[in-house]
Amino acid sequence: MSKHVALVTGGGGGIGAAVCARLAADGHRVAVVDRDAAAAARVAEECGGLAIVCDVTSDVAVKAAVDEATAWGGRLDLVVLNAGSTGGQSGVDDLDVAAYRRVMAVNVDHVVFGTTAALPALRLDGGGTVIATSSLAGLTGMPDDAVYTLTKHAVVGYVRSVAATLVGEPVRVMAVCPWFTDTALITGFRDRLGDFPLLGATDVADAVAAMVERGESGECWFVQPGREPGPFRFRGVPGPADDAGAPPRLHGEG
Repeated sequence: MSKHVALVTGGGGGIGAAVCARLAADGHRVAVVDRDAAAAARVAEECGGLAIVCDVTSDVAVKAAVDEATAWGGRLDLVVLNAGSTGGQSGVDDLDVAAYRRVMAVNVDHVVFGTTAALPALRLDGGGTVIATSSLAGLTGMPDDAVYTLTKHAVVGYVRSVAATLVGEPVRVMAVCPWFTDTALITGFRDRLGDFPLLGATDVADAVAAMVERGESGECWFVQPGREPGPFRFRGVPGPADDAGAPPRLHGEG
């Protein structure tokens, strides 16, 4: 049997590089996708994989990357849509429209493009998995960067909805939601975090590996320093009251 094949966007550094290394160690053949050709090549060489240069904000480029990885590996089993960008603005008084469009394209559009492009291949050979990188900011409000928070909530909503749409199909769709992680992405505001503990990139990679092993479609796993990662338990939304005016039961609750 062929080894399982994984594609990781934003694989040239930070969390993406750690995920590539962990997946390779677990026996995957890994396609490392990044806009930085040198970074993609370095990580691909380290994990014995394939480097693919790609602008993930382009649906055409993302589909081409998925097709290249699938042709290279002969199959596609796992897609980790990890590429991301910070918003760097509150989106309230200081809205930079160009910057807003850019972070939406990287953090949201690429997850949609990647999922759509990968589904045909993932449906083959017994099914596959999509894991999108969200954030704890996708599960709660984060002050000072409403635009980033918006994008990560969008990823969570998309993942949960796609999983519901694909019920009965052999494809899992999940999100990983880490706390602040010690990567270049937080360089601009790391000092403002004070003494809060940070995750390491390998902590998030370990969570992704656990999700691959035992995660269920639609789950959004939190990753916090010092805690075992696991699926966030969403509270159901109130349903309509019955004719007798009884308190509504929450969807998803017994």
